[in-house]
Amino acid sequence: MSPDEIMRKVNLKEIPEQERKSPKGKFGRASKNISIALGREPESLDLAKRHPFDLALVRIPRGKSLCPYHAHAAESELYLVVSGRGSVRDKDGSTIVTAGDAFFFQPGEAHQLINAGDEDFVYYVIADNPRSGGATGDSCYYPDSGKWAVVNERFEEVIVKGNETDYFDGEE
Repeated sequence: MSPDEIMRKVNLKEIPEQERKSPKGKFGRASKNISIALGREPESLDLAKRHPFDLALVRIPRGKSLCPYHAHAAESELYLVVSGRGSVRDKDGSTIVTAGDAFFFQPGEAHQLINAGDEDFVYYVIADNPRSGGATGDSCYYPDSGKWAVVNERFEEVIVKGNETDYFDGEE
């Protein structure tokens, strides 16, 4: 490493926790985005600035779910439970996970994480980083509600709900 290059390092204590809650309170989480604290630029198309994966420390409070049941079109996610007790819903039902458990979801595999204990459910999630806009970006499907989350040309997430249709519908 040359004198001009400095190893990127951050301590979890230095990363602010970002909270997100749904309007009626069913969903809630607090997370520390470690990758962004290490300099990741999510909107950059330069792979060196985007990083090949994201790392976050997530805390789901008692009685809450991270988010609705969903499947990513392009993103893979690896989880490692730090503390607490969670329920992980997938196509086969629900599985209880605790500290030390690791699990993985590939693109197209619907999943949902729920706090199933009396204390915070805390885990690390490592996700590859397919969002680069255009045809190669990620989208997310919500099977319970029939919604899609897509990223527009300004890298903003847009939620849409519609019906399946023919590819050429409205085109000619």
